[in-house]
Amino acid sequence: MPPEKMISVVIPTYKSEPNLSELIRRLTGVLSKLPYSHEIIFVNDNSPDDSCSLLKAACQADPNVKLINLSRNFGQQIATSAGLRYSSGDAVIVMDDDLQDPPEFIPELVGKWDQGNDVVYAIRTNRKEGFFKKLGYKMFYLLLSRLSPIRIPQDSGDFGLLDRKIVEILNSMPERARLIRGLRAWVGFRQTGVECERGSRFKGEPAYSLMKMIRLSMNGIFAFSDAPLQLSSTLGFVVSLIAFLGMILTIIQRIMTFFFPSNPVAVWPGFSTIVLAILFLGGVQLIGIGILGEYVARIYNEVKQRPMFLVRETVNLPKKEQAQT
Repeated sequence: MPPEKMISVVIPTYKSEPNLSELIRRLTGVLSKLPYSHEIIFVNDNSPDDSCSLLKAACQADPNVKLINLSRNFGQQIATSAGLRYSSGDAVIVMDDDLQDPPEFIPELVGKWDQGNDVVYAIRTNRKEGFFKKLGYKMFYLLLSRLSPIRIPQDSGDFGLLDRKIVEILNSMPERARLIRGLRAWVGFRQTGVECERGSRFKGEPAYSLMKMIRLSMNGIFAFSDAPLQLSSTLGFVVSLIAFLGMILTIIQRIMTFFFPSNPVAVWPGFSTIVLAILFLGGVQLIGIGILGEYVARIYNEVKQRPMFLVRETVNLPKKEQAQT
């Protein structure tokens, strides 16, 4: 008789204490109805609230609930990667901790996996966020689709299912600036999306600030596209072309002034024109340096070879090396 398959659920959590009890209740109810065994792995990203105590109590009450406490706050994407490292399921589901990813949708993901798909991602519909946040997400996905050769499906967050072989591939990737949905798209294999209505946050305020979302967006763009470097080169060529045309016009001005001294032709009159030209050129140079700096910073972070995350303790999980590269 073949061994029973297991479903792992990985949930990075930070400042979400009011949501955890309801999340565990609903998850347990859904997973217990599936024809597979299961484990629920919470990754506490050094949350400052009482999430750790609540999750430890949940682990004592149910051995299928497991906990990873990181040594400090490493960010959602790294916390998710930690959960993937410790997961042991034949399929791993990644979801948020605020119940915006509805646990009741998990059977849909598992059903598509049973049909032979290696990656099943939820396509978010009917978002409940504010207008500007929804506009920001749309702009990010639109920009990323234009710049990156890797097709990252629009409105597909981290909520989705990964087959074990996909998890092992992601675990083998050493890069630190991670975007799970981008890496998931990069590996290929058989992937499909399923529409899922995005719920409202159950309780509390989102821990993801505007700056964190901008930083995540930048990680996605710089990790999966070299178009910004090409853009800086293009700007350099454009400015050089403008300067070359300016030289030609200046020569024409001198010639016209020589032959028609009574009607001098002023092509570049005024102090303000010179100042604006200098500012424009300086701006283009700073943009180019800034874009180059973003790539150099990522190279610098990679070559240091520091561990991706550090684990302070685990509950209901086998002990592994604390430092994970």
